[in-house]
Amino acid sequence: MPDPAYGPHEGLVAPARPTKAIWRLLVGLTIVAIVVLGLNWLLYSTIRQLAPDYWRDGLVFATAQGDAPLSLLILLGSFGFPIVGVAVAVRMMQNRAPLAVVGPLPLAVRQFWRVMRILLVLGVVILVLPPWDMGDPLVANLGFSRWLVLLPLSLTAVLIQTGAEEYLFRGYVQQSLAARFSSPLVWMVLPSALFALGHYLPQEAGENAGLIALWAFVFGCLAADLTARAGTLGPAIALHMFNNITALLVVAMPGALSGLALFLVPFDLSETDPVRAWLAVDFAMMLVTWLAARLAIRR
Repeated sequence: MPDPAYGPHEGLVAPARPTKAIWRLLVGLTIVAIVVLGLNWLLYSTIRQLAPDYWRDGLVFATAQGDAPLSLLILLGSFGFPIVGVAVAVRMMQNRAPLAVVGPLPLAVRQFWRVMRILLVLGVVILVLPPWDMGDPLVANLGFSRWLVLLPLSLTAVLIQTGAEEYLFRGYVQQSLAARFSSPLVWMVLPSALFALGHYLPQEAGENAGLIALWAFVFGCLAADLTARAGTLGPAIALHMFNNITALLVVAMPGALSGLALFLVPFDLSETDPVRAWLAVDFAMMLVTWLAARLAIRR
């Protein structure tokens, strides 16, 4: 029996039902991949032509790592390419308007701000309460004035990145599967498993790779739950953006994806004990923010 709390999800799923064949989703994902690869090639070809010295100085490696402000801005901004890819796939394979994947736009925006406001208040409360670190002092990264000047660009880049991932996983893939299969064990679990696979990084995380992927899987399920309850992607985007603001712009791991952070933790992703202690806190924080988001959309 369908969960009545997930009734709003039907508004997202019903328009995809006439084109619910799984082959359409697979072809659509292939279209997304082709668009992303093509636009990335165009981006880097353009940079290579316009700024050959910058290219020779290691732009590609730096952008892959995201360990400097410009490289991370480019990396996060390039997540706009999956948005374009999904929009093309939705139009070609489902004959739907690309914005239909988001849900009713005015409602999505209202829900986004409801969730974001309550999460920002929660974040400030947690920030001012002890403890203020994980046993060792945080390491300064960007100077505060530079961080503040970059903040509008940083927030825009994070919104693009998180919006793209939600548009793909909790939008296109989740809705396409829900149009074919009624069970949340399919439309909630499978996109979350794909999302987790993208966060499985054994070379960077070593023995922590499995736990980090598990974190991403649980996050995906919670974001799917919010989307089904809300009937739009607004709350899931807000939850994801708040998490990534914290992890990319406030306190980041050193090395990859650290280029826009104000502070760094005093250990890297492959260190077992401190990372697992940090992940335990992160799991708890994820559950608290999910519950807060659920309260926000019930108002």
